[in-house]
Amino acid sequence: MTTTDLPNPTELDETFKIIEDHCDRIYTWNYERSRPQLVTLYNKAAQSQWASVTDLDWSTPVDPESLVSLHAPNLRLMREVTQMPGSPIASWKDKELLQLGLEMFTAMLSQFMHGEQGAMLTAAKIVETVPWIDAKYYAATQTMDEARHTEVFARYIEEKVGEPYPMNPNLEAQITGLLEDSRWDIAYLGMQIVIESLALAAFGDMARKTTEPLLKKLLRYIMADEARHVAFGILSLGEYYQHLSAAELKERQDFLLEHTVNARARSTTPEIWERMGVRVQEVVPFITEAAGKMKQSPFAQFQNGFFAKLVPNVRKLGLLDANDGYLRERWGEAGLLEYEFADATSEDYATYDAVAADRASEPAPA
Repeated sequence: MTTTDLPNPTELDETFKIIEDHCDRIYTWNYERSRPQLVTLYNKAAQSQWASVTDLDWSTPVDPESLVSLHAPNLRLMREVTQMPGSPIASWKDKELLQLGLEMFTAMLSQFMHGEQGAMLTAAKIVETVPWIDAKYYAATQTMDEARHTEVFARYIEEKVGEPYPMNPNLEAQITGLLEDSRWDIAYLGMQIVIESLALAAFGDMARKTTEPLLKKLLRYIMADEARHVAFGILSLGEYYQHLSAAELKERQDFLLEHTVNARARSTTPEIWERMGVRVQEVVPFITEAAGKMKQSPFAQFQNGFFAKLVPNVRKLGLLDANDGYLRERWGEAGLLEYEFADATSEDYATYDAVAADRASEPAPA
């Protein structure tokens, strides 16, 4: 490709994002399989690969409106907004609320898709930068997993739902930070522990609520992969963090604070409201007021699921109590310690293996 083949700067901004990665690449000559838990996890990953074309029935018809429930917490909140004097959506009825619900659903799937591509890039970075051959092997299987996840979300949106949304700026900044960081373990910590725990909670919440068979199976299979990814992070980082100084561990604890307590408030996706013909600046004050009246966040169940995954995983890494309980104290102030003794993913990941369960239930060939 010559320079004349490249798009102009405007097209480049719309189509690509260039990220400067400051990590050293590590080539290891030690091929000894010295980490048996990672060997087991790698073998499990190799056995549990699935194909988007043959393992999912893309001929399944999907009615987009069936993906949305007017009784969902977020739409109950929006119905409350329609009842408020001066609300920009005061004239809305069920038809508009259903369309809003579908746009929210599409926006969520779009963030899943973008996040999975970010996870693919991060896993590839781990292959290049982690010093142990067993970890390189496993991270290579994860890179393939994340490519498949990106593919299936993109196909589901295109064929079953509609036009995707751009990447949320908060998610984009978070993943860009992981890819640019010179410390290889930060990519592990941010992706394998924080974002993958977030993904497990989000996918699990959607899988429990949906009755659409293609989406449900797709999510079950992705969750099986994601649970292994979190277990991979715990096994590798648990070993590495035993050898870091107190100051280095403090940096990792501050990283977790920044990506949990300090990031609990996320912005409303303005593109949703633009598609609905409403200015986001006009509707957000009414949403905030309605949420206060209802005294319940529509995202509470999802947040609970996220922290129920994250906190026990971080405890397994030893980061909760390092530096005289620095992170324990701050997460305690935020009310997160109630999740401390939920199941750590490194111990329960096998319970997610929908791929193995489905294959075991298939009739034996005649």
